[in-house]
Parts: sequence; C-alpha cells; structure tokens
Amino acid sequence: MRVLDLDMDFFLTDACPLAPRGQRPSEDCAKPYGDEEVVRFLEEQCGLSRERPVPGAIFDTHDKALDFWRARMEEGRLSAPFEVVHVDTHSDLAFGPPGPDFVLKAVLTRAPARRAAIEAYREGIKLDEANYLLFALAFRWISRLTYVRNPRSHADIPQRLLDEDGNIRLRSDVSALMEAVNGREPVIPFDVYDDYRVFAQTGYDFVTMAQSPRYAPRSADRVMRLLRPYVAEIPLGAG
Repeated sequence: MRVLDLDMDFFLTDACPLAPRGQRPSEDCAKPYGDEEVVRFLEEQCGLSRERPVPGAIFDTHDKALDFWRARMEEGRLSAPFEVVHVDTHSDLAFGPPGPDFVLKAVLTRAPARRAAIEAYREGIKLDEANYLLFALAFRWISRLTYVRNPRSHADIPQRLLDEDGNIRLRSDVSALMEAVNGREPVIPFDVYDDYRVFAQTGYDFVTMAQSPRYAPRSADRVMRLLRPYVAEIPLGAG
C-alpha cells in the first residue's frame, strides 16, 4: 500500500524559518506556487483526480499523520508496513535539536508491538512535526520512503540514519543489545528527489496534507483549498 504525505510548505518559493509558536512566517519570506503549478503537480506527477478523490485528511501539524495512519490500520484499511511518499521542504527525520537519539536509544529498545505509544511521546515532548517520520520508521510502519524536496530545501537528512547504500537502517549501540529479542531493524529503501520535476508516482491508497502554519505564510493556505477536491476527507480517528 502507498500513502502520499504532503506538506503545504513544499509549495513555496523558499524555505521559511520556523515562526514563533502561534505565529506565521512573514509574507516576505516566500510566495506560494501559482494555482496551475500546484494542480499540475497533483494531477500529472501524483496522478490525483478530482473525479476520483483519494481517502485522506488535511490537518494542521504534520505529526498528526501518525494518528491518521494508526486509525486506518486499526480499521484494517491500511496494512503496515506501507510505502510513504513524503512531499515536503523538510525531511521530518529529526535533523535539528534534540536529534534522533531518543528514537534510536529509547524507542528501538522497546518491543516493536509496544513502540507506537504516540500520546506518551507527545506528553514527554519527544514527538513533534519535525521528527514524526523517524518515529513511524521506528514503529516499523514504513516499507519504503520517498522524499520529494522543495528546490530550496536545506540539507536535513541525518546521515547516521543511512547505511552505506543510502537506505535507512535505524540502529544504536543500545538498540543492538536488544536485537536478540526484537530482531534486526529492517532496511528501508530511501529515494530522494532533489528536483521534484522528475518525480512521478501514482496509485495512492491515502493522501494526507499538513498545513504546518509555523513554516508557511497565511497566503499559502490557498494550497489547501486547491487540494481538497482531490481528497475524500475522513476524520483522523474515525472511518
């Protein structure tokens, strides 16, 4: 199964710095792509259609993709591991502080069936919109990850997550001690598109999109309205 996971800030002319909590970036930091460019990407490169909307959800912060995916798995509509196509200006793999250590040293030591304690990680201020994909990988939910970057994306893929072939293999000295119980962490094929114009993949079971307001000026909210006709929206936790 395959999920298209979009972030609104991908559709900007530049990468905006993170705004203070409760605020939006200045309109001067970047402009949203024009309607035709957004629609062309959705239809021609992602294969979406207004006539055949794909089930999905639009929410504010990107970490809520975890709640949506978990709900669909509990319903039996999504089977893990599944492919994720991540279209974003950021990798969301815990590049910035506090980095990947908590996931690599704490989450990976837990039994795989007990790792998806999403609410506890949020309460402990460990899980957020900048690292949720790393958590999903640690939960063993993802079988393949494709990262489609904005042309102005910064280098933000933590190299310690990658093996010699450039694929993802989560590990740490602490987690290695638990391999006899948990098994070895899977190797996740990882594809990166620095030029989104050469990306083209279709056939999605679900589509999610995050507004990420601290990363995008208010004028970019128009992109959400452009996406809505392509998505048959369902609540995060209900079928």
